Amino acid sequence: MSSDHIVQTLERLGARTRDRFPAASFNNVVVELIDLAKRDRRRSQRLARPYLFLRAGIILAILLALAGLAYVGERVFNWAQDTGAAADVFTIFEGVEAGLNIVILAAVAIFTLTRVEERLKRSLALDDLHELRSIAHVIDMHQLTKDPTALLRLGPRTTASPERAMSEFELGRYLDYCAEALSLAGKIAALYAQSSRDPVVIASVNDIETLTSNMSAKIWQKINIVRDAAPGAVETPAE
Repeated sequence: MSSDHIVQTLERLGARTRDRFPAASFNNVVVELIDLAKRDRRRSQRLARPYLFLRAGIILAILLALAGLAYVGERVFNWAQDTGAAADVFTIFEGVEAGLNIVILAAVAIFTLTRVEERLKRSLALDDLHELRSIAHVIDMHQLTKDPTALLRLGPRTTASPERAMSEFELGRYLDYCAEALSLAGKIAALYAQSSRDPVVIASVNDIETLTSNMSAKIWQKINIVRDAAPGAVETPAE
């Protein structure tokens, strides 16, 4: 999946919403989603690359372990030659113990540096995904009061009823823009799944995709009601 195509589609959606609903606050949400997509594109690409300074630390730990083992081996060999055959067994045991200590310390250092890289990448990814989840809920809030059953005029308005000045056509387009924005939010989240093998990150991405899919399904139920209420008003293709 190309991140550039996602950004281009979002920018086109932003232009469409501005042209169709220039005064709608939903435009601000789309702009925020575009900015987040551009930032997440850079971050997902960065998270796919290794952290060179941490990888250099791992290589350094391996080299130090090899150098330590070579040093211990040389000392054991020289000590065995100097003290004679009677002390060889004790010398070898001491050398093996020192070598094991070096190997254990090197393994701990390598494991720690590897976990540090994993946790840094996970933290950055989860922060972005949390922000993306919040934007999805904001998009859902924008469509909550867009009730298509009001088009059927089934009852009188109350003093607390929200203002519904949209025509059948405009309501259908607005709901469609909301559904498209939610779908694109799920696609932005998927960028992290394709650049990460962290099970925690992948699980969070799956949660966001499920969330946006469920929200989009609810919106499409409203769109179908609009189409049933006034078929001729929404059948004409439009942006």
